[in-house]
Amino acid sequence: MKSTLNQIEDIKKNGYSLDFATVFNHAFENYKKIALYSGLIILVFSIIACIAIIGVAVAFYGVQVMTKDFIENFENQQFTAIELVIQTVSVSVLAGITAPFGAGFLKMADSADKDVEFNVSTIFSYYTSPYFGQIFVAAFIPALLGTALANLIESLNIVFVGNVISFMVSYFMFLSIPLIVFGNLRAIDAIKSSIIIVTKNPLNIFAFFIIGFIGSMVGFIACCVGVIFTVVFNSSMIYATYFAIFGTESEDEDSIDSIGRYNVD
Repeated sequence: MKSTLNQIEDIKKNGYSLDFATVFNHAFENYKKIALYSGLIILVFSIIACIAIIGVAVAFYGVQVMTKDFIENFENQQFTAIELVIQTVSVSVLAGITAPFGAGFLKMADSADKDVEFNVSTIFSYYTSPYFGQIFVAAFIPALLGTALANLIESLNIVFVGNVISFMVSYFMFLSIPLIVFGNLRAIDAIKSSIIIVTKNPLNIFAFFIIGFIGSMVGFIACCVGVIFTVVFNSSMIYATYFAIFGTESEDEDSIDSIGRYNVD
């Protein structure tokens, strides 16, 4: 079987094709297998995260952080250059730290697709070596670039352009994480490979990117709480897209144990 980097070289030379209906149906069927379980996990950890965030905010700013006036003043606050740098780095570090958690849903999607049992610990599969460092870098660099450019543009009072930049960075990084967890690539190779894959079939990838985003937000329509059960649809869409391009490893081979066998030189 060709290594992922060799497959990427083939894509650079010959491109690749995707069948829209096949990918969408695969994503939807996979989503149905993990929606309830993943939603309950997200609900529990969302509650824990909210309590932690409120606790930290109260510790720094006092109980006034809970008032409407404080929130409005904070949103309208003009940050200094130093504060923007701190914010950019902080957001990027947070993106890197939480990325393995999101990658865990890809692992869950893979397990469901292969009818392999999964549980809560599956979500934390990639907080271990050698995955964590690579996933952290693959999330940190795009977040740093996207947030820095967005803040720079917004500091010039150019409305909405910053959001578009962040959106486009996410678009080109659509497959960077699965290329690490399933393709066994290093972070930089995964970032470059994701850009190659996107640019070789931009319309289809953009369609899957948008559908994954909209599908994950459907929960807002009926009830805001419902989003915790739909947000993981994006993980299923990413997984199905990766599967359509590269396929998956055999069921006899555990992808966690196999990392490092390919593309490590």
